[in-house]
Amino acid sequence: MSGHSKWATTKHKKAAIDAKRGKLFAKLIKNIEVAARTGGGDPTGNPTLYDAIQKAKKSSVPNDNIDRAVKRGSGAEAGGADWQNITYEGYAPGGVAVLIECLTDNRNRAAAEVRTALTRNGGNLADPGSVAYVFDRKGVVIVPKAGMTDPSEDALLEVVLDAGAEEVNDLGDSFEVISEASDFVAIRQAVQQAGLDYESAEAQFVPNLQVELDAEGARKMMRVVDALEDSDDVQNVYVNGDVSDEVLAELDSED
Repeated sequence: MSGHSKWATTKHKKAAIDAKRGKLFAKLIKNIEVAARTGGGDPTGNPTLYDAIQKAKKSSVPNDNIDRAVKRGSGAEAGGADWQNITYEGYAPGGVAVLIECLTDNRNRAAAEVRTALTRNGGNLADPGSVAYVFDRKGVVIVPKAGMTDPSEDALLEVVLDAGAEEVNDLGDSFEVISEASDFVAIRQAVQQAGLDYESAEAQFVPNLQVELDAEGARKMMRVVDALEDSDDVQNVYVNGDVSDEVLAELDSED
């Protein structure tokens, strides 16, 4: 689940430790294969591969799995699949826009699983272009506050501004740095050069228009997101539903 809110970050942290860890590993491995296939197997000259590997390592994917994925993708080892990128658009209950990125070797299966996940949970598949305008492709770098000498937005902005940062958002335990999609590598490098750690650095779809949800609306949206993420073909799910801290606290108390 990806989005532009503190709730999205909370979901991301939960996802890394829940029962879907095996599915998460498989999706991260696919990213590495594709990055190696398109840009070569040397991460020093392929920033997309570098970031895919770092994301896998931060999610505790074993190094052997990472190395084999790089070799399959670069052609050094047999067994690489012909992965295709497909984006679907849809709606969750309450008019929440949903953008679904798939990486699949079977387009028909991916389409069927996406449609089923949406319709069984009160949503529906939409025509291309129906909701894409609600999202902008942006670079998103997450920087944890732990380890920062001065954990303030201004201090981080000084580090990342010249690299192309547009805004810095406080997510509680971390900061979110937003930029043009083409600038996230430069921002990640600026963060590293300043001696700071980062949780993730990638291009994402960030909503430019959000729908405020109450607890019931948030539950319905989450059911759609969970069902979509349960598909092996789905890599990323972006929504424009916004959940306030108060509603998030209410949902957390029910877990």
